[in-house]
Amino acid sequence: MVCSMTGFGRGEAVEGSRRITVEMKSVNNRFLDLSMKMPRMLNPYEAKIRTEVGRFIRRGKVDLFISYVNLEDPGEEVCYHPSLAAEYLQHLGEMKEAFGLSGEVSLSLLAGLPDVFTLEDSESDDTDLWPLLAQALDEAGNAILEARKKEGEFLRDDLLRKLDAMTEEVDFITRRAPDIVTAYRARLTGKIQDLLGDTSVDEARIAQEVTMYADKICVDEELVRLRSHICTARELLGTADGEGVGRRLDFLAQEMNREANTILSKTDDAEISNTGILLKTNIEKVREQIQNLE
Repeated sequence: MVCSMTGFGRGEAVEGSRRITVEMKSVNNRFLDLSMKMPRMLNPYEAKIRTEVGRFIRRGKVDLFISYVNLEDPGEEVCYHPSLAAEYLQHLGEMKEAFGLSGEVSLSLLAGLPDVFTLEDSESDDTDLWPLLAQALDEAGNAILEARKKEGEFLRDDLLRKLDAMTEEVDFITRRAPDIVTAYRARLTGKIQDLLGDTSVDEARIAQEVTMYADKICVDEELVRLRSHICTARELLGTADGEGVGRRLDFLAQEMNREANTILSKTDDAEISNTGILLKTNIEKVREQIQNLE
């Protein structure tokens, strides 16, 4: 199953007076980049959280938001973070000296800086919250996975349509290529007859020139490789697990683009050039769409 890297999932778990809510959202990224925002009391579970998220998402930039509420202890307490306040004070002093500023850092200024004072849940017991957290993570993970799969189906269908168009363009170039050699032979023979008049034409010489020309513009190898790449791309889009499909398809698209460039560099036929440009355009569209796949 092909998955998109874009999705959203939400999960909630409740046990007695405790409730944990998890929200995940993901966008495109070359690797798995997980950013978490959660209450400090859940920090000890960070490694487990990363492992749990990895069960559902292999690649993408993931923002994870976790909230915790204890209805029996709704109170909050003010927490002072002296090390952060000291850093603020140090940097403010450096700014004052660097820019030649006047004035002193006041208590009100320092106390108003972000996270010097924070409100946190006054959790007084040492209850193991992992089972509850794992449940919420599992629900959110399954939800985002389902969303990414649905988006992946649309992307797969779109890519298959583009591969169909590319196949038609490769078919046209395949059919057109022999006609170019035939037309060249006719033009060459005509020019020689115009120059020599009634003098007999050296068929061996013409055959030699035509052979050299045909070898120069031959794109058989490029067309074979293009068909192979298109076939491989179709197989990858139909793979069961979809693991690493995005990266492999990206490599294939680069190789397709290389073959299309070679075809364009070899041809002097307007119809093949126009079709080659269409082929490159579709390859570029495929490359752009692939960036959305996991």
